[in-house]
Parts: sequence; C-alpha cells; structure tokens
Amino acid sequence: MIPVKQLREGDRIKQVFLMRARKSALSKAGKPYDNVTLQDRTGALDAKIWEPDSAGIEDVAAPAYVEVSGDISKYMGKLQMSIKRLRVADPSEYDEKDYMPVTPFPIEMLYEEIIKFVDSIENQDLKALLDSFFRDEEFVGRFKSHSAAKSVHHGFVGGLAHHTFMVTRICSFLASQYKTLNRDLLITAALCHDIGKTREISAFPENEYTDEGQLLGHIVIGVEMIDEKIREIEGFSPQLAIELKHCILAHHGEFEFGSPKKPAIMEAIALNYADNIDAKMEIFTEVLDAAEPNSYDFLGFNNYLGSNIRRTRGE
Repeated sequence: MIPVKQLREGDRIKQVFLMRARKSALSKAGKPYDNVTLQDRTGALDAKIWEPDSAGIEDVAAPAYVEVSGDISKYMGKLQMSIKRLRVADPSEYDEKDYMPVTPFPIEMLYEEIIKFVDSIENQDLKALLDSFFRDEEFVGRFKSHSAAKSVHHGFVGGLAHHTFMVTRICSFLASQYKTLNRDLLITAALCHDIGKTREISAFPENEYTDEGQLLGHIVIGVEMIDEKIREIEGFSPQLAIELKHCILAHHGEFEFGSPKKPAIMEAIALNYADNIDAKMEIFTEVLDAAEPNSYDFLGFNNYLGSNIRRTRGE
C-alpha cells in the first residue's frame, strides 16, 4: 500500500482507500462523471470516475472502504487520480486505523496537558464549569476523537484536542506577558472556544456537518453548551458568564468570518489572535506536507492565507 502522502505523478495503483465522498457531476459537454475523495491516514486525494456506468465501477455510496485501480496525474498543480475500476473492499482487506488521519501528538498526552490548564484555574465558578466538561466521560470521549474542522485545518482524529491545546498554550503565554489580561477567563475561553464542534461535525469516518452544525454553527452551539452548564452551577457570576460567552461569540474576530460579535474585551482579542495564528500555522503545515518534499517552488495562491506560498529555504 502506497500512502497518499507518497503518491507521485505517473503512479499506477490498485489498493484500498476510504472513499469519503462521491458526487455525480456533468462536464461542460454534458457528460456525467463522479467526483470522489479518497483518504488514508496521511491525507486525502481528489479522484474522478470519467465512466461511472462502466462494468468495472460498482455503484457504492460514500463513506465506504473501496479498492480502486487507476492512474495518478496532476491537475492545476495538485495530484488527481483517474479511477478505472472500483469495488467495495472486504473487511479482511483493510484496518480502519490506517485510514483515519490523526494528530501527530499522542491524544492522551494532549488531554493530560489540557487537564493541567483546567487545574490551574483559581476562580471557582470557571473551575466548576471546566470540570463539568473536561471531567465528563461522555464529553471527553467525543472531544478526544473529534476533528476541529471538516477540511480547512486540524481535520483529523484528535484535531480538536490538538487545536485546543495549542490555542490555550498561546493564550497562557499572552497572559504571562500582559498582566491586564484576566488569565482565568482567557484560559477558560481558550479551552471552551471550539467545544461546539463536537456537535457541529459528525464523528469519523464521516466528519461531515450535522444539521445542527449547518443551521447554527459551532460558535452558537458552544455558547448554548456553556449556558446549559452555567445554569447548573449555583451562584455562577452573571458578569463572568457574559464575558466568557462574549469571548466565544467573538473568537473569529470579524462578522465575515462568522463571529456574531467583534471582540470588545482584551481576553476576546487575545483569544481571536491565538485561534487565528494556530489555524494558519496548521493550514501552512498541511499544505507543505502535501507538497513535493525538498521543493522550494511556489505552491500557488492559498485562499485561507491570502498569498502565493512556498517552503522556507533556510539558507
């Protein structure tokens, strides 16, 4: 089996992938074809079935484990597979763990580090709130295995824990440098800023937006989850609740990026920038990981980064 990350233009392959998506489309000439997304734990591969009605192509919907045969080419600078044959794979032909992209960090280590941040909180209201999430077995189970996005960044098993840990660590550093920041509020907001993604996006292997995610989005869902827990904590400070929920509502920074509110307190600004820098560093990392190794060619304009990007030469 050749991992997606090691595929190269000109390869002819026959192997099992997780087919994450399969959608019918029409060419400009009106000819039907299928857009397919194939995946293993190292990455995703765009693929096309140009003859979807041919005898060698089974009519199977995604998600499914399939054996495909085809050729690897390049289109607009990205690898693409032309699928010649496709069949449902027998369970004896694959191991699911080989097809789930996963954080490079041990997930239990990430959780242990997150608990250290929880235990560092001195405010008893915020500590009780964090305990109600991060010491609840059902929530923790979903949190550990969930992605932080469908595809943009941290779209892998453990991605939510990975992203949450990185954002919280950045916020902890900011709190150590800017004493005006309320550390307890900022750390709590960082730990909770994306908890709504446990309900916005379905579990792997689907990793698709739920109805709730499509209609509400993780920011609103997260505030609802926090509000539900706060109502169960007797005597929780109303002002602190408002400030925490504001941080969650404003953590994307701008209306056009999905924030219902723009940051109006220091902690919300710090959270916004911490979230943004970790997301962009991960986007850049994933683009470089998918590119040709040891190449310093420009990789094309990236919409999320707003620039034509390339690897650092380091010379």
